Amino acid sequence: MDVRSFRQALGQFPTGVCVVTSTIGAEKLGVTISSFNSLSLNPPLILFSIDRRAASLSQWAQAEGYAINVLSENQADLSSRFSKPLSNKWEGIACETIVGHGIVLPGAAAVFHCAPWAAHDGGDHLLFIGRVTSFQSFWDRRPLVFSKGRYAALESERHNEASWPLAMHY
Repeated sequence: MDVRSFRQALGQFPTGVCVVTSTIGAEKLGVTISSFNSLSLNPPLILFSIDRRAASLSQWAQAEGYAINVLSENQADLSSRFSKPLSNKWEGIACETIVGHGIVLPGAAAVFHCAPWAAHDGGDHLLFIGRVTSFQSFWDRRPLVFSKGRYAALESERHNEASWPLAMHY
């Protein structure tokens, strides 16, 4: 299989952009992810993945809790900052650390505080499943979107009554 073509095809599916955060002792961890999604409503579970080549992977496996910060459309700079390995990602960021629940980045569209539930092999990534212990959502903030290898914006938001989960799930 041609990996580049496969990656381009995957880029046809737009995703949100998140920064997952945690602490190990006094050290702050943070990494940009686009592989975040809901898994279960009962119990409330989410999942994300981290590349096995990430320098901090072993620390993520030890995390006692983490926060998934769903970035707002004006936070592309944070996404870029936290996607760089082995850099001082935290310099100049005023954030709130909640012990055992990760670090809240200011201005996020939503934040999910999670406890580790499970980790599974995912090929060149490690899949993390987290149990949501609390969350915050800010409806006045539009999410940052990534598609076709670049940041994008939602063109409009319709305010129709949504019925979730959609009938197609059953």
